[in-house]
Amino acid sequence: MRLKDKVAIVTGAARGIGFACAKLFADEGAKVVLGDVMTDIGPQSAKSIDPAGQRAIFVKCDVTNPADVQALVDTAVAKFGKLDIAIANAGINRVKDFLDVTLDEWNEVIRVNLTGTFITGQAAAKQMVKQGTPGAIINMSSCNAVMAIPTISAYVASKGGINQLTRVMALSLAPKNIRVNAIGPGSIMTDMVKLVAKDPTVRHAQMARTPMGRYGEPEEVARVALFLATEDSSYITGQTIYPDGGRLALNYTVPVKD
Repeated sequence: MRLKDKVAIVTGAARGIGFACAKLFADEGAKVVLGDVMTDIGPQSAKSIDPAGQRAIFVKCDVTNPADVQALVDTAVAKFGKLDIAIANAGINRVKDFLDVTLDEWNEVIRVNLTGTFITGQAAAKQMVKQGTPGAIINMSSCNAVMAIPTISAYVASKGGINQLTRVMALSLAPKNIRVNAIGPGSIMTDMVKLVAKDPTVRHAQMARTPMGRYGEPEEVARVALFLATEDSSYITGQTIYPDGGRLALNYTVPVKD
């Protein structure tokens, strides 16, 4: 078990990539606190990992609320004694043409994705520094931090910001023996992607820009997070790793008008 005796928090962990990370970390010996606003499914997600609640518990957490994030950290420490790993995974998206995006919609995405990552990372790092122990923080970015899609402007901007925030955090926290890295997934078969992938046109477009010719699975992203959380990546900090099926190497295909 590569995470034996480690304690982790994961935001946005009720489903999708966050849940996959929490489950894999628990399978590898960690005690995990799942944070999410989805109180309808979050508790059951934690119970599916550990029905007894000895290795996995759920805490309601809105990452835009510093008090919620602090409560997530404090719960991990109170229940399991410390905090070793934090995964800032919570995120949202809004699909709309750039000219039609409202300021409220822009702010909503930036608050959850970018500001929420900042709040989570800072709270986790302060606890790690207080403990005087090594730590690992993993931010969930996207290949869209590098590539732009015109219908998700706020999402793209937020993920680009996460890449830079990751570098800033890594430089600041390196003297404290806390490593900070990010993961930039491509098209991963989460619940949200399953909905849009039902449309043959959408599926064709997504596969046309994915050299490996398939969607990634949440568990494949979780395995990257596991690598970044363990001593296997002990000399890696300030980096973004892209499990994207080759998408960044290909760049986008552009439809040509006749």
